[in-house]
Amino acid sequence: MLKFVDQAPKQVIRLVEANESTDLGQELSPQEVDQVAEIFHTPLTGSYTWDYREADSKLRKLYKLGKERNWNADYDLDWARTFSHSESPMVATGENPYADWEPFKKLTDKQQIEFGWHSHAWTISQFLHGEQGALLVASQLASCAPTYDGKLYAASQTFDEARHVEVFGRYLREKVGLMYPVNRHLKALLDKILTDPRWDLKFIGMQLIIESLALAAFHVQMAMSADPFLRDLLDLVTRDEARHVAFGVTYMEQFVKSLPPNEVDDRAQFAFEACRIMRERIVPTDVFAHYGFDVEEGRRLFLAAGQMDSFRNLLFTRIMPNLNKVGLLTDAVRPKYEELGLMQFAGLPNDGDINWADLSKPLPGYTAENPAPLTSGFFNKETGLAAKEPDSAQSA
Repeated sequence: MLKFVDQAPKQVIRLVEANESTDLGQELSPQEVDQVAEIFHTPLTGSYTWDYREADSKLRKLYKLGKERNWNADYDLDWARTFSHSESPMVATGENPYADWEPFKKLTDKQQIEFGWHSHAWTISQFLHGEQGALLVASQLASCAPTYDGKLYAASQTFDEARHVEVFGRYLREKVGLMYPVNRHLKALLDKILTDPRWDLKFIGMQLIIESLALAAFHVQMAMSADPFLRDLLDLVTRDEARHVAFGVTYMEQFVKSLPPNEVDDRAQFAFEACRIMRERIVPTDVFAHYGFDVEEGRRLFLAAGQMDSFRNLLFTRIMPNLNKVGLLTDAVRPKYEELGLMQFAGLPNDGDINWADLSKPLPGYTAENPAPLTSGFFNKETGLAAKEPDSAQSA
């Protein structure tokens, strides 16, 4: 049944399709297995475009790469691979921010590993929720982007985001068995982006802030994950995200140059507020609450740990250069970023200087001569013949 709610669910849910028996969450009863939907209202102003000529070769090339580098999670990932829940999902990186925290020290070794899986589930859950937000915003941009090239790319990104929602949801279901609710800071920013009537604010909030942060976070997660399957999954997703961010920087750089100074300052302030909100989005306070720990104390420990602070700042190494490239690090907001310690990243390479060789790399397992199958996953890379369709396709 379809169930409408006034706000996002807050409970931690055990997903009944998990491939391992765990105590990680609360299993849903048959009565609770509803399609839960939260309505939002937006004064979206769409636009037609009556000029179908190619106007920007960079945007069109990004659009074409999206078509050529399409992947299918059913075929291009080996879902049969497993990773034991008796092992930590993350590689040891040195400092543990909770090592001397009394509530954490009281946990047994097994419970501490379980805590790690909860933290991991929280992180991937935020990836999932963020990708749904990107799906919704991209679908809006297809309507309200004012140019033909912008509409084409937004439509292709919508399909990319649908794949990302699918793959993260399936990973949580089959490999983790647990889902956390959306972080309130992430939800607040998604609400703002989705309900703002200005199309360029949607671009700034999604393409420059959330997508840039996600791209950096996915790279960090790939480096820290102990599960080879998850690293392969994230590699596919980051290929798409790199195109999305390059699209946002290229498109918004042109637009911001056309605005008067007061409107540039307005957009720059919006971008700063979005960054400030997103700095809090990486703190797993919901995990602390689930375990009955002091949430504020856990937050302080997390942020005080030198490694965690470096990790949080590292996530902004994509956002700051991109904001600088498009002209949104104005004199009015630079001191505010300085207070957050983020201006040090402004001069790093940005995603507007597109590395076409990197974006054009064939999908894993393919070659430059055979960069992608005619239909993703249906082509046997070794024999050159059509591969057997899965049972679900045969029985459809």
